Amino acid sequence: MSGGEQRSRVRAFGLRARLLLAFLLVAAVSAGTTAALTYREARNSLLETAQDTAVTSFRDHVQQTAFALPVQDEGMEEVLRDIARKGKPHPWVVFAEYGSLRASSGENPVSTVITPELRRAARANPHGSFERVVKDGVPYLTIAMPTVFKTSPDSVLPTGLVLYAVMRMTDEQINVDALLMAARDGALPGLAIALIPALIAARSVLRPVRELRQAARDMGSGRLDTRIRVRGSDELADLARTFNESTGQLERSVRELREAEERARRFASDVSHELRTPLAGMLAVTEVLDEDADGLDSDTARAVRLVSAETGKLAVLVEDLMEISRFDARAAELNADEVDVAVAIRKTLQNRHWTDDRVRTELPDGIRARLDPRRFDVVIANLVGNALRHGGAPVTVRLRTEERLPGRPVLITDVVDSGPGIRPESLPHIFDRFYKADAARTRSAGSGLGLAITLENVKLHGGTIHAGNRPGGGAVFAVEIPLHSEGAGG
Repeated sequence: MSGGEQRSRVRAFGLRARLLLAFLLVAAVSAGTTAALTYREARNSLLETAQDTAVTSFRDHVQQTAFALPVQDEGMEEVLRDIARKGKPHPWVVFAEYGSLRASSGENPVSTVITPELRRAARANPHGSFERVVKDGVPYLTIAMPTVFKTSPDSVLPTGLVLYAVMRMTDEQINVDALLMAARDGALPGLAIALIPALIAARSVLRPVRELRQAARDMGSGRLDTRIRVRGSDELADLARTFNESTGQLERSVRELREAEERARRFASDVSHELRTPLAGMLAVTEVLDEDADGLDSDTARAVRLVSAETGKLAVLVEDLMEISRFDARAAELNADEVDVAVAIRKTLQNRHWTDDRVRTELPDGIRARLDPRRFDVVIANLVGNALRHGGAPVTVRLRTEERLPGRPVLITDVVDSGPGIRPESLPHIFDRFYKADAARTRSAGSGLGLAITLENVKLHGGTIHAGNRPGGGAVFAVEIPLHSEGAGG
């Protein structure tokens, strides 16, 4: 998946989308709950009204009808039709059950809607029972009313005759369905209307978030004086105040660090400049003393040579400090020219007298690149010299080219030694200034700035440098410089 597709997916499910979804979800739950409760109450009220009317009316008609006991089949259907004609709120079909006797006001003497549960309830409750039943998709209200006669003011005795009324509730079902549609049709526009305050709320919440994002970008680009406008006194306002306080502290800290860095850089540069003149005189004196050292006694000659060697190291250190100061001040320039890389490396090795068996080369001819000859000479000299001092001979200098991306060839120079390699804990710091890979080695032949200067020179060419170890032992330094580095450096 490409980076653009990933950003589009993140944006599609960003904070705005999540806020809108959350707001709409709450609105949907609220509207659905309200509609469901309203529908349930209206439905129950509608059904209970029809049900109570039918039960009360049927009970009254049964109680007002006189039946001769024992019940005879003759005339029963006419009595049942008479009761059925008085049915309300809708017409009834009335059934009678007495022992084995079955009769009705309709065509069938037995109803398929009356359930065994209702028959058992009728026998158990002399005051009557009812039940709502759905048969073949049609809703019915079935009422069971046993006939009784009073044995005393407070007790009754069932006669064994049970009358049933079956009433279709189609009209009530139509009304219930209409209620359901009304609830649904009312909830959907409510959700659409809820989208407007959702957008307003999301915008009010996202405005300070967008401002925070832009402020963070500005700070990332170096504008540490960036601040956010504080609005109101809510949590987002607290966040804005905290951000402003943090950026203020960061700005002060960075300013102090920059001032300290500038003072340190100026100090190193000034000291280096001040030391160059006396060091030049000291070097001239030590050269004269070196020439006459053979005529001195052994102790004096040893002291003279020691002073001469240390003066030379001090001169190298001063030159390296001045070079680092130029890099820190962004004053280093790249004077690139097209060179034959193999010829440039051989020249570097010859100038340092590294043409014996200590240094081996694998330098194919014909590789040309735009390089700064002086700075590339420093890179190769520092890497080979470091390998000879801290690694082990023989040191191999290998030149090659590779294509990292289509149309993006790079020049790779490997410097490989035969020593024990670099300790893993030292690898992340190998290019740090004055870093000592061996903690016990407080002094060395170099200035401690060689690899740091090498890194800066490679960066100036628009390249990279990596340090590592070979599986069989020995350190490897790989310098990668784009073959087309028009935009590199200065």
